[in-house]
Amino acid sequence: MKLIKGKPPDLLAIRTFTMKVYAPFSQGMPQANRIIHPYPKKEEKWINRSVSSVQILQGNISPPPPPCRYTHNVPAIVFSSGLFSGNVFHDFSELIIPLFLTSRHFQSRLHFIVTDFRPIFFDKYKKIFSHLSSYEVINPAANVGVHCFPGVVVGLHYHDHLALNTTAIPRGYSMLDFKQFLRESYNLKIQDLSQMEKPVLVLISRHNSRMFLNEYQMVTMMGALGFTVVVAKPDTMANIDKFAKIVSSCSVLVAAHGAGLTNIVFLPQGAVMVQVVGLSLEWPSTHYYGNPATEMGLNYLEYKIKPEESSLISLYGRDDPIITDPPSISASRGMLVGRAIYLGEQNFDINVTRFRNTLVKALELTGHSAPSG
Repeated sequence: MKLIKGKPPDLLAIRTFTMKVYAPFSQGMPQANRIIHPYPKKEEKWINRSVSSVQILQGNISPPPPPCRYTHNVPAIVFSSGLFSGNVFHDFSELIIPLFLTSRHFQSRLHFIVTDFRPIFFDKYKKIFSHLSSYEVINPAANVGVHCFPGVVVGLHYHDHLALNTTAIPRGYSMLDFKQFLRESYNLKIQDLSQMEKPVLVLISRHNSRMFLNEYQMVTMMGALGFTVVVAKPDTMANIDKFAKIVSSCSVLVAAHGAGLTNIVFLPQGAVMVQVVGLSLEWPSTHYYGNPATEMGLNYLEYKIKPEESSLISLYGRDDPIITDPPSISASRGMLVGRAIYLGEQNFDINVTRFRNTLVKALELTGHSAPSG
């Protein structure tokens, strides 16, 4: 993305009803009109059909830009909050982190103009938006008129899943910088494990798929190891303001592969993430959460289930290729079928004795040891 500037005393005009950006005096930009779909993963063509477009009109425009109805003295960033907002992984990966990358250096002196505006998204993350900008978010559909700014950025920087590439932008932000930003946004007091006396474990409890069928036995084992266990159910995680504080006071987070693992962004430095990896979920487990965890300064452990721990055995039988050869399923039946089976139908009956060994390692990484015997 590049900031499009107007030459003083001229300003860039945005007609919010049509989302046309009039930039007759832009510098360093191609002198051609363009249409942009301002959602970070715009390389995926189907996204263009789901996100409202923004038209940039540059050069000598006829008719000339309309007169300003609202004049602002700070730049604007235009983006879409459509598509996946509501799923915490996509919220952070495709909106919150890209917003941080694109806007943090403005030091809160900027406006956000948001197409496909979703009030529930902004209510949920209001602390983040109030930290990134000192101004109210502009919803074009509710604030119709011509808004003029000294500069406009259309779209957001996007690097990868839950990722910041320090070499991709001049300012060199890292995931550690982003986590510090979140601590400031949510007023989280604990920065690293040295500030914690006792080992506290958060267990993400799922209710639709990839559930722990013997969750009670798992919690009992965790308590016997010396953990104070917090079972986080969906209603607990829905309030991000409260849940951020819960996670920030924990030293270990345990979850099956899924969006709940995104909450590792609130863990203190040196904490441990334990990901339960189901059948055929090795690649997304590593790339969506495992690799990002290490970039966040966390310790990462994974527990790969055995076929006997998957509920798919009871559905398809021990000798079905779904159990014996998971890679063949997506190859022969298509990726959507594979996703439906391994993400949508699979639950876990964890071997508590084997899983205990993983949690003993997690406990040691927090500076504690398991009780003898």
